[in-house]
Amino acid sequence: MGMSSLGAGSGVLTQDLIDKLKNADKAQYVTPIDKKILKEKSQISAFGIDDALMDNLHDSALSLTQFGTFSSRVATSSVESVANVTANEGSDLQSFSLDVSQLATKETDESDSFGSATDKIATDDGSLTLDIKNAAGDVTSSYDIDYNADMTLTDLRDAINDKAGDELHASIVQVGDGDFRLFLNANKEGADQNFSITDNDGNLSDDNGASDGGTNLTDNMSTTVDGVNAKFKYNGQDIERSSNSITDLLSGVTIDLKSTGTTNIDVKQDRQKIEDKINNFIDKYNSAMFQLNQDTKSSQKEKERGIFSSSGTMRNMKREMQNLINSVGGTGGMLQDYGIKYGVDGRLSLDSEKLNEQLDKNPDNVKAFFQGGTFTNPDGTTTELKGAFNKIEEQVSKYSKFGGILDNYKNSMSHTLDSLETQKEKATKRLEAKYATMAKRWSAYDAMISKLNAASTTLTTMIDALAPQK
Repeated sequence: MGMSSLGAGSGVLTQDLIDKLKNADKAQYVTPIDKKILKEKSQISAFGIDDALMDNLHDSALSLTQFGTFSSRVATSSVESVANVTANEGSDLQSFSLDVSQLATKETDESDSFGSATDKIATDDGSLTLDIKNAAGDVTSSYDIDYNADMTLTDLRDAINDKAGDELHASIVQVGDGDFRLFLNANKEGADQNFSITDNDGNLSDDNGASDGGTNLTDNMSTTVDGVNAKFKYNGQDIERSSNSITDLLSGVTIDLKSTGTTNIDVKQDRQKIEDKINNFIDKYNSAMFQLNQDTKSSQKEKERGIFSSSGTMRNMKREMQNLINSVGGTGGMLQDYGIKYGVDGRLSLDSEKLNEQLDKNPDNVKAFFQGGTFTNPDGTTTELKGAFNKIEEQVSKYSKFGGILDNYKNSMSHTLDSLETQKEKATKRLEAKYATMAKRWSAYDAMISKLNAASTTLTTMIDALAPQK
């Protein structure tokens, strides 16, 4: 008798009964494990959010320990059309005036007129020398260029650019109808960029094609823009530089002169960057604490409990993060003294006015309090501070770092989930084996009962057949 006919003999030992018994056992041995697995998976999912929020909190605290936060500078010019200024991290905080009387210019020379860009420049082979001289007339660079009777004005332009392209640029400009000229344009500003061309062999052509020293490119070269240095007063002191971009006047400060005139320059601490980083930390802290409060919430009602309400690790982390703000501080004060405080809603906020008061009073002390360093006390003595955000970063890192508390907690949850999955698999196999055996036994019992029923029916029939003969 097959399993599909189970119960045909007895009418009692049916597959339906086995299924009911099996489901009852599953409810007792497998379903509780399923519930634990579901809870563990939910916790792992929720943990991923908390873990990411703690990483963000750590990164925001770490950024406040970095050099550039309190050393960044912002430079402003009262008249930007006169000069722009940029300042590197750590440059001195300062104010000064600039009175620009002359901008630096780039030297530009032009040749005499040629009939076209393809005019021949020489009657025979030879060479010319292009000299670059400083303001005193001394040659600072010299370039020899060979020519021949087939060289055109265009060829000469290309040869100059190939040889002396790092210092000047040669171009051909059509000034008028049948009037083409070679222009030499200095790459750098200043008075030390003066050009001259010397014909070494006397074979350069003049404007009539004759070979008389090449007056078009030598004697008749003229200056259209005189290269001069920039001149200005720095706080009343006369200064001269060869470029309009000045990097060597003040350490870490670049001044770009734009026009003549007067402007006032301020190099200040970039307070907006400081505020932005502190506000970023506050946002990340508030987000992390909101989620931790939700996840660790206690309640007598199961539906109102947080998913980590029974987790000592998560509750301890929340408690430490809550205490962090009030516990950080010491000789240099507390975070509240620098504008970082709890609001009535229990969230952190920044009082920008208080922060700026501290920065106005002593920016070095603010840096020391937040990042560590030498703090000057009211009595003039000094104290070495570790730095509030170094402490915060260190405390948060204890949880968020690779191999830290949260990593270990996650590994523990993953191990628990694996263990539960194994338990479920074993429990399911045991039930499958138990009820497979039960089905076989019941099938055998049912077959026996069926045979007995058949024998009983036969006997009854025989008895009934003999009865009328009595």
